[in-house]
Amino acid sequence: MGRGRAFYEFKEEVRYKRTKSTKPPEDREEMEKEAEDKVRLDPHGSHLHFEVGPDGACGQPRFWARFPSLWSGCRLTHGVLQGKVGFEVRLESKLSTTQLEEQEDMDPCGLRVGWSLANTSLLLGEDDLSFAYDGCGKKVSGGKEEVFGELLSVGDIIGCYASFSTDGAVELSFHKNGRVMGVAFSLEASELLCRPLFPHVLCKSCSVRVLLDPTAPPWYPGPPEFTPLAALSAQQRVRTTLPPTSRAQCEVLLMVGLPGSGKSHWARTHMKQHPEEQYRLLGTEELLACMISDGQRTTRVQRASQCLTDLIKVAAQTPGNYILDQCNILFSARHYKLQLFTGFRRRVVVVFPSADEWKRRLSQHQLSGEQIPETALLKLQVSFSLPEQHSDLLEELQYVELPQEPARALLQEYTDEARRLLPPIVSQQEKKKTRHHKIRPHPHGPPPSHRIQWTGRHGGNGRRLNMQPWRQQPRYWSVPHQDPGSYYRDVGYSGYEGYW
Repeated sequence: MGRGRAFYEFKEEVRYKRTKSTKPPEDREEMEKEAEDKVRLDPHGSHLHFEVGPDGACGQPRFWARFPSLWSGCRLTHGVLQGKVGFEVRLESKLSTTQLEEQEDMDPCGLRVGWSLANTSLLLGEDDLSFAYDGCGKKVSGGKEEVFGELLSVGDIIGCYASFSTDGAVELSFHKNGRVMGVAFSLEASELLCRPLFPHVLCKSCSVRVLLDPTAPPWYPGPPEFTPLAALSAQQRVRTTLPPTSRAQCEVLLMVGLPGSGKSHWARTHMKQHPEEQYRLLGTEELLACMISDGQRTTRVQRASQCLTDLIKVAAQTPGNYILDQCNILFSARHYKLQLFTGFRRRVVVVFPSADEWKRRLSQHQLSGEQIPETALLKLQVSFSLPEQHSDLLEELQYVELPQEPARALLQEYTDEARRLLPPIVSQQEKKKTRHHKIRPHPHGPPPSHRIQWTGRHGGNGRRLNMQPWRQQPRYWSVPHQDPGSYYRDVGYSGYEGYW
């Protein structure tokens, strides 16, 4: 059975057990403010794993070397809803990948450019009101691809043009290196409903640059009567929502719960109920959606969990509101993450349903493809510690299903049952003792079924050594059984780190 999301998330959590306390980023009351009227790539309107360059006109995936199959998207700070407007994007360079990655992903470099509404996915072209020219010579919207234009290579420049009519309808066309590729999308006014379109880029293992200097000539002439977006007056452009300017204006929600308990469902529902907060959901599934690759899902899940660990550190230094959608069952992991977000309003949300409801949800969770080995689930239950209210670590503790005391009682039942079913944990000293005696030769030599048999290849004088398995009970010293209760002295940690 494959190792799923819970396995690799917990493996990352265990690392915090051996991590020293982190020093939170310095809290600056006033973050550096960008001029509201300057058009640039928007760090607040991008994936955290998209890195905007210092000039605000270039960018690339943040973790391209380790996670080359990760798509990273970013919108511009300003959009339009009238007139004839365009912008240009250049494919600056392909970011080299290892030979192994190229074998897993036959096309490690990818680029999409186009337009989208502000509330659509950052994966350009995957939503209905998101329109892309794909570097593979396709146009994409709503996740549907159609042959269009030409392939892109390093140095190519794509011109993206939006022509609004007086009734609010719009045509979206594209150029490649000054050559007309044609109209790709025609939208009725009833589709946009007077909502602005924003320039949008999405890239994988490549860097891009957008021409945003209002005084510079275009790289290639655009259609007649079209104006570069950066050259429009402030009255002709629409600014996206401004990000918070201090940590005190930001909020982080730390989800806590066993696999399948309903954390992700609660988080997404909360985001829909509070769209004004513009939460960024940081979770393994969100990263998997950005890893479009031919590689094995198990490999992608492992990479997504590792990437998420780094993204949480980036989030702690980037103004905004976040939901950390992980199990977060270890005290040490929660302590580390909450320290990172010192200065934010920190809320811990515990999702702990009744036993029957959790069983039902877990069954649905596994039917959807997220298989959790039984032994792994038992070890998660043993490792789980419920959070307490600590004024120095969090401002609010919320139990959204069972209250704290009933949840604590039920968790104790889970823990007792899991300890009964799991084998005892062998200490490191006992493991060394066992290994020491395993290498001692048997006083009378191995039994006949285990003796060396020469088969005539690669052994002495060119013959291979064939060791037949010894099926008799080995005469090693046995490890005495110990009381399982002695294995769980550390708060929120079972000692089962060897499994993960």
